[in-house]
Amino acid sequence: MNPRTFIVGTFLIYATVSCAHAEKQQATAVSADELGLTKGSVFETPTPQPFAYNEGMPGSPENPDLKQAFPGAPAQIPHDISGFTPVTAHNNQCLACHNNPAGWDKPKQKGIPTPIPKTHYTDPAFGKPQAGLAGKSEQNLSGARYICTQCHAPQADVKPLVTNTFGPAQ
Repeated sequence: MNPRTFIVGTFLIYATVSCAHAEKQQATAVSADELGLTKGSVFETPTPQPFAYNEGMPGSPENPDLKQAFPGAPAQIPHDISGFTPVTAHNNQCLACHNNPAGWDKPKQKGIPTPIPKTHYTDPAFGKPQAGLAGKSEQNLSGARYICTQCHAPQADVKPLVTNTFGPAQ
């Protein structure tokens, strides 16, 4: 067989298959209104409903403590933190109320802020209290756990933008 004939034949087969594939793709195209979970246009930006955090003190009947989403989940923040953010290496307003190692062995009391747990005073890489690393006292929060808002988030009663069935652990 002539090499030129083989190349031309191969090209014609490839072109035919490509055109058939392109027609099939056009027939199964999805419209922009059917792409997302919201069943609307993906080019629209949904606007969250305005909301306000509960006014009462955390732990009060108006502002009860929030259940964990699942075992081992970070605690949810039951109050507004807009005046405390951004949490930075040099500014952590959470410590003013929650840095209370003396409360570790005491039962939870109404009106008393929950103390930061012992685990946050331990270096997660070594599993040792901070006292064993660079002479830091166990009373100092681990640097890896200093930015509280990396894991903990404030919660408010707001209708979700997208329907979901996730709920707290039973």
